[in-house]
Amino acid sequence: MPRQRFSVTINSIRIVYRNLMTGNSFSQPMNQISVEELAQRLSSGDASIQLVDVREPQELAIASIEGFVNLPLSEFAEWEDQVPNLFNPQAETLVLCHHGIRSAQMCQWLTAQGFTNVQNISGGIDAYSLSVDHSIPQY
Repeated sequence: MPRQRFSVTINSIRIVYRNLMTGNSFSQPMNQISVEELAQRLSSGDASIQLVDVREPQELAIASIEGFVNLPLSEFAEWEDQVPNLFNPQAETLVLCHHGIRSAQMCQWLTAQGFTNVQNISGGIDAYSLSVDHSIPQY
């Protein structure tokens, strides 16, 4: 397993562990938004939505969607305390990753932090590239 993928896995485990130790559960229902709905929201120019991408910088260098704030899951310990200052917990928050797994973890964590309107982007940037914008490279 490459070192980068290993660090993402370790940090994902830390998030799960922290939630388990604090009594938070990943069994809560999660709101999803399709990549087609995301495209409509982005084209509407709605400035009230918060866009979070939890992929690694190397992944962003390959494929990205404009407007997303990058919070790499592997750097969770470095940014977790900044989230309340960066984002409004009551605003609609859409979370993206490669396929929807890491973003689902982030959605659960944000919800546990008191965010009230969080949605996972189903299928991630991979689905966005396949269904919405073919100019975005797949990896």
